[in-house]
Amino acid sequence: MTVQDHDITTATDTAQLPQPRQQPLKQATYKAYNTDFIVNELLPLAFTGEGEHLWLHIQKSGINTAYLAKLLSEWADIPLRDVGFSGLKDRHALTTQWFSLRIPKKQLPDSEFTPVDISANESVTILEQQWHNKKLNRGTHRANQFIITLRDIEFAGFDNASINPEHIVSAKQAVEEHLAAISQSGVPNYFGPQRFGRSGNNIREALSLFARPVPEVRPQPNKGKRKRVPREQNTMELSAARSLIFNEILAARVRDGSWNNGLAGEIFNLDGSGSIFSSDEIDDTLRARLESGDIHPTAVLWGKANEKVSGKAAAIEADIVAHSPLLTQLAAGLEQRDIKAQRRALRLPIEALSWEWQDKDDGLILVLNFTLTTGSFATSVLASLVQTLNT
Repeated sequence: MTVQDHDITTATDTAQLPQPRQQPLKQATYKAYNTDFIVNELLPLAFTGEGEHLWLHIQKSGINTAYLAKLLSEWADIPLRDVGFSGLKDRHALTTQWFSLRIPKKQLPDSEFTPVDISANESVTILEQQWHNKKLNRGTHRANQFIITLRDIEFAGFDNASINPEHIVSAKQAVEEHLAAISQSGVPNYFGPQRFGRSGNNIREALSLFARPVPEVRPQPNKGKRKRVPREQNTMELSAARSLIFNEILAARVRDGSWNNGLAGEIFNLDGSGSIFSSDEIDDTLRARLESGDIHPTAVLWGKANEKVSGKAAAIEADIVAHSPLLTQLAAGLEQRDIKAQRRALRLPIEALSWEWQDKDDGLILVLNFTLTTGSFATSVLASLVQTLNT
C-alpha cells in the first residue's frame, strides 16, 4: 500500500498522541520569548586544570549549538572536529552548555572570543573556562534543567472568557494536582515534534533515503573478510524513522495501560542507566520495582537483532509495525542498513518538579522548573499538561 503525504503529516503530529491522564490546561503558549524556555546543561565534572582542552561554559540565545561550535573553531583557528560539545541545545531558548576546544600547547588567540557574525537577536556569553585533559564528547552530560514559562493559559472545563476568581482557584488546584501526580509517576517518554521536522519532513527524507540502493560493501583486496559497513551519514533521517516507530508503540501501550506496568516478555531499563534485562513474567518483585520507579518498561528503537523481547511485549511491537504501511517501510529501511535495535524507556521520570503561578499585566502565567535525563524531551512533559501547545 502506498504511503500518502497526509499519512506522514498525521503520524508525526505529536499533539495527537494519547496521554494517560486528561490534561488540565486547554491551551498555553511557550517560547513567546527566548527567556520563556531556559535549559541548563548539568555536567558534574572534576576538571584537571591541565591538558590542552579548553572547556568553556557558555550561555547563548537565538543561536544553535552547531553554528556556535563553528564560530569557536574559527576563533581558535582549529579544525571543527577539535571542538566538542555534549548535546544540541534549542536555538529559540536561553541555554547554557559546555564546549571544549583542543588548543595545542595552550596557545590561545590574541583576542577574546567575540562573535561578529550574529544578529542583534542572538547573544553569546562565556560564563566560565577550565583546562582539562580530555575532549568533551557527545552524550557526556547527565541531564538538563528546564525552566519553562507558560503564557496565555486557558483552563480545561471552564469558559475562560467569563471565569471568576472562585473558578480560577479550582482550576489552578486541578493543575497542581496533575503536576503532583506526574512528579510521582512520570509521563510517556515520547519523542518530541522537533525530531520529525516541519510537517514530518524528516520522515519524508527517510523514505527517500530508503528508496535508494544500499551502498555496496566491497571485500578488501587479498582478504577473505568483508570490509566494515561504512557508518551511515544520514543520522537525522534514521533517528526520525526509529523515533516514529517508537512513538506509535508507546501510544499503543498508553492506550492499553501497560506503558508503566510492564508485560510478559518485557525488557526493563534500570532507572538512570543504560542497563536492561528481560523477564518472561511480571511478579510481585517487579511490580514493586516498577511502582518505585527503579525500573521502566521499554520499547524498541527499531533495527536488527531485536530478539530479547518476547511474549505479549514483542507481539505489540510487531503488530504496530505490520499494520502500518508507513512504519513497515521505515522498519524495512532500517534493517536493510544494518541498524542494530536498541531499547528506550517508555516512562520518563521528572526530577525536582516545582511550579509557581505569577499574575502579570498580560495575564496569569505558570513557571515550571524540572530536570530530565539527557535524550528526553521537555515537550513530553508539556504535552501531558496542555492539550494545545502554541509557540
